[in-house]
Order: sequence, then structure tokens, then C-alpha cells
Amino acid sequence: MTVNNQRTIQAGPDAFAGAIVNPEKGKNAPDTGPVALMVSNDADLKRLTGMRNLDPGPSRNILMSRLFCPVDTDNGTALIGPVIGAPYAVILFEHLIAWGVRRLLYFGWGGAIDPAVGIGDVVLASGAIVDEGTSPHYGGKEHAVVNASGGFTQKISKALDAGSLDYHHGLVWTTDAIFRETGEKLIKFQKAGALAVEMELSALFSVARFRGVEAAGILAVSDELASLKWQPGFGNKRFKQARRDVCKVLAGF
Repeated sequence: MTVNNQRTIQAGPDAFAGAIVNPEKGKNAPDTGPVALMVSNDADLKRLTGMRNLDPGPSRNILMSRLFCPVDTDNGTALIGPVIGAPYAVILFEHLIAWGVRRLLYFGWGGAIDPAVGIGDVVLASGAIVDEGTSPHYGGKEHAVVNASGGFTQKISKALDAGSLDYHHGLVWTTDAIFRETGEKLIKFQKAGALAVEMELSALFSVARFRGVEAAGILAVSDELASLKWQPGFGNKRFKQARRDVCKVLAGF
């Protein structure tokens, strides 16, 4: 005799619309305040903790990152990192939103794809072109532009201006696959107006739009691809100085 263990799920028409797993604010959730700074690189994270006189002792381990909460949650900024890739950045962002964050500023590195942008330059993203797999789950369409939050980005722009820091303002291209940045794709996104390529921003902007919060992003340019030949600049003095300059501005943010 064959026994059929399959069961039919009885549910209404809207039963499958929402996510099965959702981030929640538990009783031991950190007190982040409404503003957070997400930093991609560990060295920049350490620099910012030093500049802001943050004690690493009270920090929390959040997955593979560390979270520093401000003492004054009304006026301070939470700090979290390091981060790499759209899926992981979004996991952290979703948790931050559940804990009360309403504005996220991301600081990372990017590769220049516009010939006018060079190693050691700074890019303030006006939006990001989706070429990663996380954004479509939040309404972002492949190769479409997801805008940064305009008012928040303008505030960051004023902070950079006040710090006398030169920067480019424009689109970036976000990809999951750094080893599949082909010449065909690079030319495509150059023509679309992208200044640089990186791995997180289109997903963060998509989540911000989906959740009704704000997100902005700054990149320090670490390498160049505009000529279709890779020119790394990770040890370049100008790149290192750009990171210090950005951190100096963000330390007072």
C-alpha cells in the first residue's frame, strides 16, 4: 500500500504575499538611534572608531560585522562594518531598520569606469544601476536605476563641501561579480552614465525605497577600468588620502 504524505496548504489569496522570515526588534535589540553609517572596509571602520573616540569594548558582533551604538541616540550615529556584497549589506540594513534606523549612509570603495574619474577621487552616488541579484526582491529591476534619497544625499553633499572635499556626483553601477566586469558591460554602463562600479549601493537604495527609509552612498575610488584594462590603486597615496579625508568628514556626521 502506498501512503501519500503530501498535504495541501489551505490559505487565502494573500497568504503568500508577505515574507515568511522578517527582522524583528527583540527585547535585547541594540539602541542604534535613527542614523547609521555602514563602512565596507575594516581599516576605515577602525579609523572612524578612533576619530569618534569609540570604545571597542561595548561594540556588538552582528554576524561578520561589528556594531557601535551612539551614546546619544537622538543626535549620534551608529557605526557598522565591515561589509561586502549586496546580500550581506541588505541583511545588515534590514536589521538596522528593525532596530530603528531611518537613515543609512554607506561608505565604500569603487572602481572608476568613467575616464574623467581617477584613483583617489571621491564619488557621491546620485543613484545606482541594478546588476546584482538582491534588488529584484525589493522591486528593483535589472539594469534600471534606483535613486539615492535626494534630501539625505544633499545633506551629505553639504558636509563634503564644508570639509572642502572635491567629489563627483552621479550614478554608479552595482554588480555581484567583480570577475565578470566584462568590456561589453563596462561600455554599456559607461553609456548609461555610471561613474564607477561597486557591489552594494543599488541593493541598499532598493531596500530604502521598499521600506520607506533613506539611504545615501559615498565611494573612494580604488582602481580604474575605463580603458578596459584594470589599473589597481589600492596602495596609491592619493587613494589612502581620499579615505582619510572622507573619514574626517564622516567622523563629525
